[in-house]
Amino acid sequence: MNATKALLQGRQPMIRFLGKRTTPATIDHTPHAHPASPTHSLPESFASYRQKAQQHGPLNQYSTGHVGSRPGASLGPIEAGKGNFFDRSELPRRFQRLAWTQAEIEAVESGGASQFA
Repeated sequence: MNATKALLQGRQPMIRFLGKRTTPATIDHTPHAHPASPTHSLPESFASYRQKAQQHGPLNQYSTGHVGSRPGASLGPIEAGKGNFFDRSELPRRFQRLAWTQAEIEAVESGGASQFA
């Protein structure tokens, strides 16, 4: 006798489906603004969207319309503003990364077991 068949014979699923699956007769595929959008409206066209869009800098500054058509140096200097830093090593000494001690390295490599041995 197959044990699985015997176990599943009296099994009843805990969820109940209310009826047959139905697909809606009409589905509205027209574009609409996201409910959380700040303007609650769609852009008039993709070109007008590109004029305002930002992706690693303004997208509307390119002469031919292709990303990479101008060298990065022509976009101007890249410097962090006052109080902003690009890397943690540029921060004051008290905010920089601390050097690992030999005891910390051994603890990480042993999974912490060396602290209790």
